[in-house]
Amino acid sequence: MKVFINDRLISILKPEDLKEGLIFDVVIDHADNLDDVKLIGKVLIYDDSPSHLDTLLEKMQTKKMRKLVEVCYVTSNYKEVKDHLKEKFKIVKAAGGLVLKDDKVLMIYRLGKWDLPKGKLEKDENSLEGALREVEEECGITVQAIEKLCHTRHTYVMEGKNTLKKTTWYLMECLDDSGMKPQVEEDILDLKWMNTEEYNIALQSSYATIQHVFKHFRELKNKV
Repeated sequence: MKVFINDRLISILKPEDLKEGLIFDVVIDHADNLDDVKLIGKVLIYDDSPSHLDTLLEKMQTKKMRKLVEVCYVTSNYKEVKDHLKEKFKIVKAAGGLVLKDDKVLMIYRLGKWDLPKGKLEKDENSLEGALREVEEECGITVQAIEKLCHTRHTYVMEGKNTLKKTTWYLMECLDDSGMKPQVEEDILDLKWMNTEEYNIALQSSYATIQHVFKHFRELKNKV
């Protein structure tokens, strides 16, 4: 299970899922010792107690931790730890799309970051329906889905409640962009079709979750 907290990735893994040969900057045997440890670079934590995860979550949520890249949290009690994490958040489901046209990708500029169109699912709406609707509403274009890309999870605080948003991402094709315009009521100021060089630059001013979506997109392109 992968979750982005404060734009930093934490991967909760079973011991057998930890890949061999990975190099970590910090290795911690028990998460209850985190107060005395500086979390920098890539961090590996071995711990089987769900309650010890709370210390890590609090540090990642309340501190900027600019030098932290990612955390691998390895536990033999995988299901218990994962369920404990989910219990701490209100779960919100969302969906969005990475839209292609002539080898270019459509990106949106919102709240000072380059992003991809996405939004919360409506009642009784499945992820594909929601993804198509959100892309078309936010960008003023017509699209069709090609295939599912990936899921991302990230946390934030809304109205005093810790929220975990699970977003399902689809690769899409643009059918008509003649009426393309940003949905300003959703704080979208600009839309732009970007080639590879342009979106690689834009991703430097984006979110870790969006970079994760593009990682899956690149992997898919390399398979073709």
